[in-house]
Amino acid sequence: MQVVENKYLVIQTEEPQKILSTIAKSAEYTEDSVAVHWGLKEAQMLKTLGWESVPSPINRDYDWPGLHRPMNHQKETSSFLTLHPRAFCFNEQGTGKTASAIWASDYLIAQGYISRVLVICPVSIMQAAWQADLFKFAVHRHVDVAHGDRKKRKAIVEGVAEYVVINYDGVSIVEEELKAGGFDLIIIDEANAYKNSRTERFKTLRRVITPDTWIWMMTGTPAAQSPLDAYGLAKLCVPARTPHLYTAFRDVVMYQFSRFKWIPKPQAQGIVHNLLQPAIRFEKKDCIDLPDVTHTSRFAPLTPQQSKYYKDLKKEMLIEAVGDEVSAVNAAAQLNKLLQISCGAVYTDTKNVIEFDASSRLNILLEVIEEASHKVLVFVPFTHALNLVQDFLRKNKVTSEIINGSVSVSKRTDIFKRFQEQDEPRVLLIQPQAAAHGVTLTAANVIVWYAPVTSIETYLQANARIDRPGQRNPMTIVHLEGSPVETKLYSMLQNKLDFHNKIIDLYKSEINS
Repeated sequence: MQVVENKYLVIQTEEPQKILSTIAKSAEYTEDSVAVHWGLKEAQMLKTLGWESVPSPINRDYDWPGLHRPMNHQKETSSFLTLHPRAFCFNEQGTGKTASAIWASDYLIAQGYISRVLVICPVSIMQAAWQADLFKFAVHRHVDVAHGDRKKRKAIVEGVAEYVVINYDGVSIVEEELKAGGFDLIIIDEANAYKNSRTERFKTLRRVITPDTWIWMMTGTPAAQSPLDAYGLAKLCVPARTPHLYTAFRDVVMYQFSRFKWIPKPQAQGIVHNLLQPAIRFEKKDCIDLPDVTHTSRFAPLTPQQSKYYKDLKKEMLIEAVGDEVSAVNAAAQLNKLLQISCGAVYTDTKNVIEFDASSRLNILLEVIEEASHKVLVFVPFTHALNLVQDFLRKNKVTSEIINGSVSVSKRTDIFKRFQEQDEPRVLLIQPQAAAHGVTLTAANVIVWYAPVTSIETYLQANARIDRPGQRNPMTIVHLEGSPVETKLYSMLQNKLDFHNKIIDLYKSEINS
C-alpha cells in the first residue's frame, strides 16, 4: 500500500472491482491496482475488506495539540481507534491510553464524525485523569464532570459540554438524559467494571447504547481472573458476534470440574482473544519512548464517617493552636492524625485504635491492583491500616504479605524471595520505614502510596525498591488522595521540598481551611 500526494492510497490487488464496488470515491484503477481517495470513511471501509495495514488520515490531518507531543505508541493507538467505531484498547496501565483516546475523539469531532463524547470511569479518575488530561490535550474543548446530586448531573448532561465524564453508577441516575444527550461516542475506562452482564449497571448502559454509538472499551487487564470476564465486555461492544446466552459462552470456554467449580478449557484464551476484537495492546516494555517512571494520582473521597471525624479533629486542632507556637514535630504529629483518618484507623492518646469506614479508598486500591499487569507494592504508613488493607484484599482473593517492623529478618527475607521468584504473593503491603533501603523488589512495576509520608528520604528510598537493576518494565507510582493535605504532601514529596521548613505552614493552612 502506497500513499500518493497525501490524497490517495494505491493498493495492489487482483480484484480492483471489489474495492471499487464498495468505495465510491476512487480515482482510477488498472488490472492489478486501485487508487482510493484517502479519507476516514474510505480507510474504515478498507479495514472491513481486510486491508489491516491501511493508515488513518489522522496522521495527515491532525496537529496533536496539548502540553506534550504524543509518543509513537500513542499515535498508533489513536489511529487505530479512529478506524474502529467499536474497539477495545488493552494498553497497559501507565502507557497514556487516556491521551490517545482524547486525541482520537478530538479528531473525530473536528472531522464531523461525532459531536459529543461520554466518558464512563471510576470516581477516582474522573478529575485526576480524565478532566486533567482533557485540559492538557484538548483545552479547546468544553469538558464537565457529571458528579453530585441528580439535579447537578442532569444539568451537565443536558448542557453544552463536548466531553461529559461520569462514574459507572452515575449512569443510572441520569439514564433518560443520557439517551437524549446526543452522545455519539462512549469511552468506557477500566471496562472490567462491566464484565458481569447480569448486573443492573450493565443493563443500564446497554439501554443507553444505540446501534450507531461508537464504543471504545479500555482496560489493561481484560479477562484477567477468568475467561468469563470477557463476556460482558464483548456483549456491550460487539454484541453481533457474542453468544446470546452467557451459559452458552461459559460452556465454550469452561469445564465444570465439580458442582460449584469451573475451570478454563485449553482453547479458552484463543477464544477470548478472537472475541475481544478489534483490539490494540501495548505493554510498557513495548513503548521505547515511554518515561521510565510515571506518577499519577487517584482521588479516593472520604466516606461520610471519615469526613465527619476529619472535620471534628481539625476543629480541635484549631482550638489547641490558638495563641501557641507550633513546633514542626507537633505539626507533623497532628497531620499524621488526619492522615490516619483517611487511612481508616486512628490511634488515640491512650494507644487505642478507632476504626473508620474507609471503603472508598480500599475499593480504589483494588481497582489499581486489578489494572496492574505485574506485581504491586502498597506503602501504608500506619500499622493498623496495614491490617485493614490485608483483610480487605483477602476478602477479594488478592494474595498479600505484610512487611513492617514486627516482621523478623528471616521471615522478611523469605517473603521478599517468594515475591521476586514465585507467583504469590501478588501484593506486598509495606510500612515504608521497614523496607526503604537496600531490598530489590523488581517483580513489581507499580507502587501505590495508600497515604503520604512526611519524609522525603523515606519516600524516595521506598520508590527505589522497584527502580533498580533487573527492572524490565517502565514503572508507575500511584498516589491515593482524598483530602487537600494529602495532595499538598504528595506535591512536596515529588518536588523534594524541605519538610522541616514547610510542615508548619502546611499544618496551619490545613486547620484554617
